[in-house]
Amino acid sequence: MTNHWVDIRNANLILSMGGNSAEAHPVGFRWVTEAIEHNKAKLICIDPRYTRTCAVADYKAFIRTGTDITFLGGLIHYLITTDQVQHEYVLNYTDASLIVHDDYGFEDGIFTGYNPDKHTYDDKSSWMYKLGDDGFALRDESLKDPRCVYQLMREHYSRYDIDTVSSICGMPREHIEHIWAEIGKMAVPHKTMTMLYALGWTQHSIGSQIIRTAAMVQLLLGNMGMPGGGVNALRGHSNIQGLTDLGLLSQLLPGYMTLANAAEQDYPAYIKKRAKQPILEGEVSYWKNYEKFHVSLMKSWFGNAATEENNWCFDWLPKLSRPLYDVLDTFDRMYKGEINGYFCQGFNPLASFPNRQKVTEGLSKLKYLVVMDPLNTETSEFWKNYGEYNDVDSSQIQTEVIRLPTTCFAEDDGSIVNSARWLQWHWAAAPGPGEARPDTRIMGDLFIRIRELYRQEGGVFPDPILNLDWDYNIPEAPSSEELAQEYNGRALVDLTDDNGNVTRKAGELLSSFSEMTADGRTASGCWIFSGAWTQDGNQMARRDNSDPYGTGNTLGWAWAWPANRRVLYNRASADTQGRPWGKEKAFVWWSSEQGRWIGADVPDFPLTSEPSKGVSPFIMQTTGGGNFFAGQSMVDGPFPEHYEPYESPIDNNPLHPNNPLARNNPAGRIFDKDRADLGSREEFPHAATTYRLTEHFHYWTKHARLNAVVQPEQFVEISHQLAEEVGVVAGDWVKVSSNRGFIKAVAVVTKRLQPLRIGDRDVHHVGIPIHWGFTGVAKKGYLANALTPVVGDANTQTPEYKSFIVKVEKA
Repeated sequence: MTNHWVDIRNANLILSMGGNSAEAHPVGFRWVTEAIEHNKAKLICIDPRYTRTCAVADYKAFIRTGTDITFLGGLIHYLITTDQVQHEYVLNYTDASLIVHDDYGFEDGIFTGYNPDKHTYDDKSSWMYKLGDDGFALRDESLKDPRCVYQLMREHYSRYDIDTVSSICGMPREHIEHIWAEIGKMAVPHKTMTMLYALGWTQHSIGSQIIRTAAMVQLLLGNMGMPGGGVNALRGHSNIQGLTDLGLLSQLLPGYMTLANAAEQDYPAYIKKRAKQPILEGEVSYWKNYEKFHVSLMKSWFGNAATEENNWCFDWLPKLSRPLYDVLDTFDRMYKGEINGYFCQGFNPLASFPNRQKVTEGLSKLKYLVVMDPLNTETSEFWKNYGEYNDVDSSQIQTEVIRLPTTCFAEDDGSIVNSARWLQWHWAAAPGPGEARPDTRIMGDLFIRIRELYRQEGGVFPDPILNLDWDYNIPEAPSSEELAQEYNGRALVDLTDDNGNVTRKAGELLSSFSEMTADGRTASGCWIFSGAWTQDGNQMARRDNSDPYGTGNTLGWAWAWPANRRVLYNRASADTQGRPWGKEKAFVWWSSEQGRWIGADVPDFPLTSEPSKGVSPFIMQTTGGGNFFAGQSMVDGPFPEHYEPYESPIDNNPLHPNNPLARNNPAGRIFDKDRADLGSREEFPHAATTYRLTEHFHYWTKHARLNAVVQPEQFVEISHQLAEEVGVVAGDWVKVSSNRGFIKAVAVVTKRLQPLRIGDRDVHHVGIPIHWGFTGVAKKGYLANALTPVVGDANTQTPEYKSFIVKVEKA
C-alpha cells in the first residue's frame, strides 16, 4: 500500500479492481464502508464476476480476465484527450517533461532491444532519458516535444480508444463511459480516488505492468501521496508484506536490496550500479545511500569478520549464475531431477503452485523433503494415495519426508507486517501443542548443528558458516526480541556529528536508517525496519490510536516503515510552495514560522527542506518524480502494453493481430516444457479464474470444522448460458479440465457470471475457489492448481493463476 487501511475512508471515489475486498478482506472493508457513509464516496467494482464487493458498489462492470491494462490504458487515453489531468502536479511531480533517448521505439507490440530467440529484452539501452552535457536529463516543460514522456505516453495509448477497449475487455461502451467519467472527476485538487487491488492484478504474466498502469492513472489525476489516494495492495496474509520486506525472495537481500549476478564480482561496481545518483539537479535519489544499508547488513550478519579490507564480506554472498532463483525455477529443476533436497517452510506448494502434476513429479524425484508447518499439508502427504484426489503409486516414490511441526502465529511472540506496512507486535496467546516448536528454534538448532559439522569435518567454502555472527542469548533459540532489535540496528562504536559530538553511543539501538554509515560503524538486519525498536523501546507494541488531525493517521499505533510514515510520497499532498492542494486534503505542509514541514504524517521529505529548493516528492527516484516511463526498471517494457494471457480464449492479440511474438508478454516467464503444456482455445474454450472465499483462509481452514460446515463442498461457478450449453443444472457435478489435469466439483449456476462479447464471439468465464484438497476435516476435494499453467509475471515471476483456459462438461 502507498497509503493504509484507515486512509481509505478519506477517499471520494474507490475503485476496486483486481481484488474483492469485501470477500477477501472483510475486516479492512469497514474503511470502504466509512468512506461511503461519512465521506459520501462512491464505490466502483470491476471484476470478471459479480462479487460481494460488487453487491455494495454504486457501479459495477464485468471485465474479461487478463485485460486490465486495456481498460486502464484506455482510461489514460481518455484523461489526456479530455484534458482531465492535474497539470501542475504532472508537470512538477512526474517525469512527464523529460526527453526520452532517440533510439527508443515501439513497433507492433515490441519495444526496442528485443531478442526473439531468448524471449527477452537483452538491450535496454534505449529505455532511458536523454542526458545533457552536464549529465542531467533534458526536459521540455511545455510538454510539447514529441520525445518527451508525456507525448510518448499520449501516442502509446492513442490506440486504446473506447471501441477497442470494449471489444477486448468485453465491457459495453456505456459502462466504460460512465466509469471513466466518474474517475475523471478526481483530477481536481480537492478530491481523491483510491485504488484497491489484490491477487486479481498480481497473478498474471503482465501483473506488474497492470499495477504500473494504475499508478500512471493516479499520477495523471494527482492522487499519489494524497490522503484517500494511492495504489493500495490488499495483502492476502497478515505477514506477506513482511516476507518481501525481509528479502525472502531468493534474489533479494532484506530491505529490497539485490544480490549480485555472476558477472558482478567487483564490489565498487556492484555498489555503484545500485547507489543511483540523481539525474535531475537538486533531487534526492535516496538509493544513493545503498552502501550504508548494505554495509550495515553485512555487519549485522558477519560482525567483526566484515571489514573494509575484505569488502564487507561481499565475496561471501552468493552470485546468481542463473537469471532467477525463484520458485518457478526451483520446481523446474526439481522436475528435471537436479535438486536433491527441499526445505518447505510455511508453504504448501502441492496445493498452491501451478501444475500440480509437475509439482508431484518434482517432489517424487527428491532424496528428502523437510516440511516445517503447523498442519498436515498436501505437500507433506504428497506421497500418499488418496484415491481420485491424489492418485499416486506410493511404492514408486522414494522421497524421504520429514515433518517438523511448528507453532503457528498465535503461539509465538513477534511482529507481523500488514498491507499498510505497519509492524505490529503480538504476544503468544497459548503454548504450541505437543512437540511443536517455533520456526526460529528449529532453524537455530539446525544452524548450530551444521556449523559444528563444518568445524569438525571442514567442507567447501566454510567461511560464511563459521563466521556468521550468532550472538544470541540461547543460540539454539533466538528470541523474537533479539531478532527485532537486530533488524532495527545498533551503533557498533560511538557515532559523532561533524563537530565531534556523540550522537549515538556504542551498543545503542538506532533511531532510524538515517544514522547508518558505510564505514562499518553500524549494523542493521533490514534498513527499512530501522526505528521499529529504538532506545525508547518496542515501537511496534504501541497502541495509542489518537488522531489529532482527524485523518485516520494514528502515528502512535504500532510502527510503519519507513520512518513511521503512513502515506508514502506525502510531500506530493502540497503544491510546489508547500501549500495543501485543497483544505479538504491538507495532510503535510510547510510552516514558515517553524521552518519545517508539519501535519498529520512524518513528511516523506527532508524535514527542513524549504519548498523553494524545488526538491520533488518521490525521493527514492532518480528523477524525484513519479515515473510514467519506467526506463530499465521493468524487464518487459517502459510503458505497460496489453498482451493476452498465455492461455487465452481468443486467437491473437487484437492490438497486434499479425505479430505472434506480441500475442502474449514477449518477456513473460515460461520454460520450454511448460510452453508445450499450454492448451488451445479449440479444445479448452472457456476462460477460468481462481479466487478465495470469506469462509475459508487458503488451505488452513479446511482443518477447522466450523469453516468446513459453512462452506462444506468444492464448487465452481458458471453462468446460466454456459450451463445450458453443456447440459447441466445447479447442483450437478461437472468436470473442469485443462491441458494439465482436471477437477470435479458441484456446479453453482449463477447470474454472477455472464458471457462477454469479445470481438465476434461470446467468452464464458468459470470461477474456481481454491480452498479444497485431500487433507483436513472438510470434505475431500481436488486441488485447483491441477488446472493452472506454469507461467509467471515477467518481473516478479508470480504465477498466472487468474487467466487460463478450461473446458467444462458434465461429470
